[in-house]
Amino acid sequence: MTTLNEAQQSSQHSSYTGLAPLMRRAFAGEDLKPLANSLIARAQQYPDDANAMLDLSTVLLLLGHAELAATTQMEALKKQPLYSVPAAHPAKIKLLALLTDGDLMANTPVDFLVEDSDIDLDLLYVGQGIPALEQLPEHDVMFVAIGEADAKHALLLDLQEIISQWPRPVINQPERIAHLGRDRAYLQLQAARGVEMPMSRRISRQMLEQIGRGELSVSDLLPGDDFPIIVRPLDSHAGHGLEKLVSPAEIAAYLQEIQSDEFYIARFVDYRSADGQFRKYRVMLIDGKPYIAHMGISQHWMIHYLNAGMAESAEKRAEEQRFMASFDTEFVPRHTLALQEIYDKLGLDYVGIDCGETPDGKLLIFEVDSDMIVHAMDPVEMFPYKQATMKKLFAAFRDLLIKRASTAALGLQSSDDA
Repeated sequence: MTTLNEAQQSSQHSSYTGLAPLMRRAFAGEDLKPLANSLIARAQQYPDDANAMLDLSTVLLLLGHAELAATTQMEALKKQPLYSVPAAHPAKIKLLALLTDGDLMANTPVDFLVEDSDIDLDLLYVGQGIPALEQLPEHDVMFVAIGEADAKHALLLDLQEIISQWPRPVINQPERIAHLGRDRAYLQLQAARGVEMPMSRRISRQMLEQIGRGELSVSDLLPGDDFPIIVRPLDSHAGHGLEKLVSPAEIAAYLQEIQSDEFYIARFVDYRSADGQFRKYRVMLIDGKPYIAHMGISQHWMIHYLNAGMAESAEKRAEEQRFMASFDTEFVPRHTLALQEIYDKLGLDYVGIDCGETPDGKLLIFEVDSDMIVHAMDPVEMFPYKQATMKKLFAAFRDLLIKRASTAALGLQSSDDA
């Protein structure tokens, strides 16, 4: 077992940079290859420098070297499971975040939520092959930052048993996160008032092939539904392998391109607005209250903010600015019931919703997850309106931490007085 002192001493040769500063450099278009070479040299000179190795793994991911990044990350985590991001201002809260090994979508990017704040952040990695700490760092609140994934389902359930007796406040129960998979999320939200969420079914490659050959129909798997459908590989994110298929004849060609053993399928919903454009929103529920992170506008149904052409269109940015300004007075009142239902049914203190609006006024849910990326990295000169919006979201997260820590402190004081 690795002790806390050993974990702190093993990386005395360098400090930990962390995800947020490295992603900022990549987002700004900086060539990260010289930084990668510098980190490789440091790791070679100081083989016990886990800080350098973990930063290197992040840089490798940003450069597109996923396999090498995963190997480097695990080498770092085997040396040291604990990493620290000191508060930028005098610390008011000590936050311990639980993470696990994986790519940039494996965990909530909590670094962005506490950037330039008065929150001391410790990142503790857990999972198979990662040594456990005998002594945990002092903390006021724990945040479970591990995202839902098929490979992490057992880990989340194991953590639930441990955390159920945790002596400090815990934000996001692991068991709740484990039920955010697309099929499980549908089961939780299908009856939510004001919500439209097509049934999502997890199927094998063989079953998808059978649909393509006409041996199975879509309605056999999605009762009452038919083509067109959307299909995506299990545990895929950011649109990787996501396609709309309009007939069985398209399945064989799709499977030639996507080498996955399991998929999610769901009915396609045409959510175009009256002007023919699709609009997709990322809303974060923090302690039950909704905050807007971004809105993407595109002529294509599959919207990701980076491919929606927001940077290229002043008109789209102007609409996003208007939408953010009126979010609390227009969007939220339209969907108050749906947002409350989602919060109540998911039971998570911090969770993201990727959504649209149906022509009949319902909130169309594409995905719910606790590890969605929210950030303030967009160029200020092009997106000046976003800074205040994101600061409001980050302040809400900070308020949640302080509220939970204060409540626990009051409870402890009452117990001592008794």
